[in-house]
Amino acid sequence: MARIESLEQLRSLYAHPKGRPLTKQIDHLEKHCRQFISLSPFLVLSTSAGGQMHDASPRGEDPGFVKVLDDYRIAIPDRPGNNRLDTYSNILDTPNVGLIFLIPGVNETLRINGEAEIRDDQALIELFDGHSRPPKTVLVVHVKEAYLHCAKALMRSKLWEEDFKIPRDQLPTAGEMINDQSNTTAPLETQEEMETRYRDQLY
Repeated sequence: MARIESLEQLRSLYAHPKGRPLTKQIDHLEKHCRQFISLSPFLVLSTSAGGQMHDASPRGEDPGFVKVLDDYRIAIPDRPGNNRLDTYSNILDTPNVGLIFLIPGVNETLRINGEAEIRDDQALIELFDGHSRPPKTVLVVHVKEAYLHCAKALMRSKLWEEDFKIPRDQLPTAGEMINDQSNTTAPLETQEEMETRYRDQLY
């Protein structure tokens, strides 16, 4: 057997899930989900549209930057980015989204699946006005599924272990890599110059 092309083939290699992997999934945000979100400074947001390529986008800020509106809704501010609007364009076509929340030092993650809508209500915008510029829009996710993901992946990767951090100079600067990938000769910034520019544009 080589390429797996059916669920039957796939299931022949794996046991059926049972017990906690099934029962842990809930359809709302209870106290543990709420606390996890309040401590998380980083998430990955997955979207897709009309049979096109899927997209996964990082979102990060101070812990608790995602607001829990109620047991079934969370709000995510849209901060300045590259203006490609890949994520938002996908959501306008197909509102289904998947999110993974991470907390530094914690090997478990929180997964949320639901439907998203893009809003510019002033009341929602004002939830995030603690910075120099409020967000232009807020993404509201209606929670359909929520569950804690086990620690195995982060344990295997040793993601939070100090001894396994990669020195930044093991890679070329971002500018060098992008120039190579796009076959251009745009003026190069040092990594320090780029990070300084980014810091000036965070909000």
